[in-house]
Formats: sequence, C-alpha cells, structure tokens
Amino acid sequence: MQWQNVIWVISVIMAVAIFAPDVYHAEQASEMEVHFIDVDQGDSILIQTPSGKNILIDGGPPKAGKKVTAFLEKQDVKKLDLMIATHPDIDHIGGLLEVMKSVDVERIMDTGKIHSTRTYARYISQIMKRQIPIEIAERNDFLQVDPLLQARILNTDNSSKSNNESSIVLKLTFGKIDFLLMSDVKKKQEKELIEKHNLNSEIVKVAHHGSRTSTSLDFLKKVSPNAAILTYGKKNRFGHPVDRVMKNLQKVGTAIYPTAAFGDITVRTDGKGFVIYHEKNPLSSLKAS
Repeated sequence: MQWQNVIWVISVIMAVAIFAPDVYHAEQASEMEVHFIDVDQGDSILIQTPSGKNILIDGGPPKAGKKVTAFLEKQDVKKLDLMIATHPDIDHIGGLLEVMKSVDVERIMDTGKIHSTRTYARYISQIMKRQIPIEIAERNDFLQVDPLLQARILNTDNSSKSNNESSIVLKLTFGKIDFLLMSDVKKKQEKELIEKHNLNSEIVKVAHHGSRTSTSLDFLKKVSPNAAILTYGKKNRFGHPVDRVMKNLQKVGTAIYPTAAFGDITVRTDGKGFVIYHEKNPLSSLKAS
C-alpha cells in the first residue's frame, strides 16, 4: 500500500508536466504509440509506428494470449509487420502462440536461444506450421520497419548462460523521444550497455519486472528517464517489484507506471513530447487493499 501511494503521487506530478502545452504539441504531425499491455506477470508491447507499421514485442504468458489478441483487434491491427520474442521464457513467448493463430505475422525476430520447454516447442511448431520467416537478432543492428523510426538492438546473445541475459534490448528513437525497452536483462548487461551506448531515454521499460537482478542506480542515472514502466502481476509469487528498484526509481525522480496498478499503458508521441494514458485509476487499487 505504501508503494502504491508513492506511485500515485509521483505519477500525478509527472502527468501535469507532460500534459503541459509547451511539452506536448502535435500539429498534424506523424505520431507513434507504444502500448504496454497488462498481461499480469509478463511482458507484451505493441508499437504502432509513425508510418502505420505494427510491431509486437512478446506476448506474455499463455493465459494472456487472448487478452493480447483482443487488444490488437481493438487497435485495428490486422497484420504484424514484425513480431519480436525477446527471449524464450514462458512469460514472454507463451501468449505469442495465440497471436500467431489469430493475426497475420509477416516475420519474426528471435534471439536464437533454444529452450527445453513445451511452450518453446509449441512456439517453434507454430512458426513452422505457418511458415513465418524468422531472423536471429544481431547486436547493434537496426530494425528495418519504418524509416521514421530508429530502432537499434543493444543486447542479444544466444550463447548466454541464462535466457534473461540473452534478452533483446531495444532503443527506439522517434524525433527527440527515446524509449529503452530492457526485457529481462541483468545488472551485468546494464553495466555493459552503460560502457557502450548513450542510454539517455525519456521512457524506460524496467528490466525483469522490477526484480532484484536488475535496475541498478548507476544504470538509471545514465538513462535519466521521465517515466518508468513496470510490468508485473499484482499478486505475483516472485515479490516483484523489490524495494531497492522502487527506491532507485525514486532517487532519479522518475514517474512510475506499473501495469499492476494502471492496467494497459499507452505512450503517445509526436517526436517532440509525449503523453501517457492508462486504463485504470490506481486509486481504485488503494481502496481495494
């Protein structure tokens, strides 16, 4: 309950800032929307690019498949120009099976890391059944989807010991607005990214659902985000997010948006500023607890 109060206060302050006319102003400009879909304990992100392309990153756990497909339908997505599986854990690829059955997928990007689970076997089987072209992500490559959007792969490694370390990390740039999507990488990968890249971004998707394995203070200082998206289930058994991560986010003065409290979260940008919309009022969570 304490953290939910903190989240609400910070987000209200941030909302005042980003809705100010001098920060967000789009006169018939191309816009991009990045949707962080509430799939409980897992990740699923839909990017609707300035030129009207659709990119889906992960699909949450298997039980979230229908939620993701319903969300795509609501957004009038009839085709995915690119589907990305950041790594083969069940809470990232599980829902993609339902997506592939329901939506036309033009191509898939994957880490190439093999995982010995039934969910992974079904995922590969569905790709083969539907003959979807698949490509292996390469570090420092740029996604070729939309000329107005720069999307660079900062991390991927199918030789890593763990699935999380192999995760695809993306930095999206549209105009002056940057998104850093950290998947489930650990502090080791964060340190490597600090040494190799300019990580400064307005929006960060916090790594590994706010786990103790990620989100060091040094990393957050380099990113210096205005808003942080946390994806986790309200009553998850892992204790996500941990206090250290929440305190680190507070220390860098970022607004905190957990899907557990806000539901589906959409960031709309014209490349100059951004506005954050969310499905739920977090005050309702406070009243219920």
